[in-house]
Amino acid sequence: MRILRWVLLGLVLLLGWLQYRLWFGTGSAGEVAALRSQVEGQRRENEGLQERNAALAAEVRDLKEGVAAVEERARSELGMIRPGEVFYRVVEDPAQRTTVPPAAEPGTDGPAGEAD
Repeated sequence: MRILRWVLLGLVLLLGWLQYRLWFGTGSAGEVAALRSQVEGQRRENEGLQERNAALAAEVRDLKEGVAAVEERARSELGMIRPGEVFYRVVEDPAQRTTVPPAAEPGTDGPAGEAD
């Protein structure tokens, strides 16, 4: 009977130690949950980066194969024009700029759209 008590005490202590390791030790349930959330965040970030890489690869392919993409870049980023073209720049006079209030709907008085 005395041996049974010691075995039972040993098993209870072992169970307590295993429970402690499960909840608070290395590889515990909380740590596993935190690692899963980190993996999910990294997966989302990787998907975004893969989309960006695909777009950049398509742009590189366009620049290597097509003249239109190179011409578009030269026009927009470098301000280049073809020989014989005339470049016009339209500049508005800041004094003539006025802010126009939003137009009221027909049959209403005021911007709220309520009739009198």
